[in-house]
Amino acid sequence: MIFGALNEQSIAWKVAERAVEEGAEIVLTNTAVSIRMGTINQLADKCNAIVIPADASSVADLENLIDKTMEHFGGKFDFMLHSIGMSPNVRKGVPYDDLNYDFLSKTLDISAISFHKAMKVARAKDAINDWGSIVALSYQAAQRTVCEYGDMADAKALLESIARSFGYILGREKKIRVNTVSQSPTMTTAGSGVKGLGDLLGYAERMSPLGNASADDCADYIMTLFSDYTRKVTMQNLFHDGGFSSTGISHEIIDIYFKGTADERK
Repeated sequence: MIFGALNEQSIAWKVAERAVEEGAEIVLTNTAVSIRMGTINQLADKCNAIVIPADASSVADLENLIDKTMEHFGGKFDFMLHSIGMSPNVRKGVPYDDLNYDFLSKTLDISAISFHKAMKVARAKDAINDWGSIVALSYQAAQRTVCEYGDMADAKALLESIARSFGYILGREKKIRVNTVSQSPTMTTAGSGVKGLGDLLGYAERMSPLGNASADDCADYIMTLFSDYTRKVTMQNLFHDGGFSSTGISHEIIDIYFKGTADERK
């Protein structure tokens, strides 16, 4: 089950393609409005998959989604990807020190609490096979302040906490793994709504010894987390960012910002 594929820019889209290449059968899901606005049906045709509309913040929708998915597969399934994130505050340019709290509630519900709801429903319906794998996409703003990322940083911190707390329960009961992947800044439709993303991409590329990880790179990494090669990896936030999260300052940044010309610094 893959949440959140909107168009070819989506990491979830790349994960779906890679999973099918590796022999998986998948179910795709997104909100009804996202299905209308995006091109997920093209992905479904390519992957020989079905699309089941669901608002991941609605328990009733999730129950219907899980029921139809199990009916489609004739039983349980092996993995789930949560690739969902949206902040009305960020979209409308509301600064962090003047948040609209109704918007904040929506941010947390859509971007993080939906992860809890999805696992709660899947657990109640015993939908995921033993030794299955659940992955959600995070970002390093959960640990480090990234200006302009706003309340999405709070949502990502909550998302990672939910992964640890629910990961303990699902691991103890069913040996199901739950992890988050903290991906490099990536030019997805959701990411493009963050002010200054283009500059951030360039900065992260120069800071990371391996360079930024692309959406395709992320899909490859998630395949390892869905596979049996990571059967004992759970409750972790796994950085997939070319080393950015562990680099204080790089030679390229020193050369540009301390030695370079004004034009280079731009």
